[in-house]
Amino acid sequence: MKGAEVFRFFFAFVALALDLHRIECLDNGLSLTPPMGWMAWERFRCNTDCKNFPDTCISEKLFMNMADRMAEDGFRDAGYEFISIDDCWMEKTRDSKGRLQADKERFPSGIKALADYIHSKKLKLGIYADYGTHTCAGYPGSIDNMVLDAQTFANWTVDYLKFDGCYSDPKTMSSGYPKMTKALNATKRPIVFSCSWPAYWNPKPDYMVVAKYCNLWRNYNDIQDSWDSVVDIIDYYAANQEELIKAAGPGHWNDPDELIIGDFSLSFEQSKSQFAIWSIMASPLIMSNDLRSLTPRFRDILLNKEVIAVNQDKLGVQGKRVFKSTDHYEIWCKPLADESVAVVVFSRRTDMPLEISFSFKTVGFPATSASVRDLFEKMDVGVFNNAFRCLVNPNGVRMFKLLQVDAFS
Repeated sequence: MKGAEVFRFFFAFVALALDLHRIECLDNGLSLTPPMGWMAWERFRCNTDCKNFPDTCISEKLFMNMADRMAEDGFRDAGYEFISIDDCWMEKTRDSKGRLQADKERFPSGIKALADYIHSKKLKLGIYADYGTHTCAGYPGSIDNMVLDAQTFANWTVDYLKFDGCYSDPKTMSSGYPKMTKALNATKRPIVFSCSWPAYWNPKPDYMVVAKYCNLWRNYNDIQDSWDSVVDIIDYYAANQEELIKAAGPGHWNDPDELIIGDFSLSFEQSKSQFAIWSIMASPLIMSNDLRSLTPRFRDILLNKEVIAVNQDKLGVQGKRVFKSTDHYEIWCKPLADESVAVVVFSRRTDMPLEISFSFKTVGFPATSASVRDLFEKMDVGVFNNAFRCLVNPNGVRMFKLLQVDAFS
């Protein structure tokens, strides 16, 4: 073989290798900032009784209603874009060609028509499937039909897939989830891929590997409608933050589960706390609530564009806890692309407001003077040197942005 032919062969081989790598790994260019949207599960679960509960059952009507509220109440304009179906949308059997099919009574128009409606609102549709033999609620799983199911979702113009892991052997997930990644890539449709692979932990996966195949991934317990559940998730993330942070970044995010702001259990202060900490952790902001009955003060939390901007910062760094006090408070921080630093001061006290201070050095702020902006109050507080002090309500947060004085002026 002549020299020129050798070079051509070599470059052809390299190109083929790169193509194979792109096919095997996630190659959709999506979720460069954490996904934002709405998902049915925590609030509406698997309510399939549309006869007795026509407004809250899992049906096309529910998702169309939520799309209307997303478009008309400011959520879409604030960055929320996905309306996601969770479990219990299917028939119990596949069709004659082996394809998944929507429940004919609850989704009489079909998923493609629902996608068209949601797209007409300038929103995107998410759907749910399961890696195992069945979904968690007992509907058909995808383990033997990943290529067919991926193409079905693409044909329906789905934009987001949550892929659960019930009724499967977790030891096979390290090869099984990448199979769905490959199947989604092969459809050529951009579909955000949300994995549940790490949540099943047997053995515990390498998060850097997970990040090659998934846009986001669940790695802990499902959130429940309780403050205890929110705090439990926060504790898990803080305890494992060094490992989790390494895998997070543009296109691949840790997912602590849904926002339950506006549901039944969280107070106003607790709701601000969940939103602030989810935002500073660069977590997906996926609401699970009833947007039709959301009261204005909870809506205002979810629509706070200054807090959302911290979450959606282009630098894509997952923030972390940098201080935990014996007096039941914590300091969290996150560096931002404009060289400012976002800070959350979180009080776990339940009895009274607590005065809390932090030094600029503790939160990684590089200058001795900072202009401080309160992100929930949407106001500039002033210029401070070396440290800042604030009063925090029980189970509450204060959230600030520290800017260098020169940048501020």
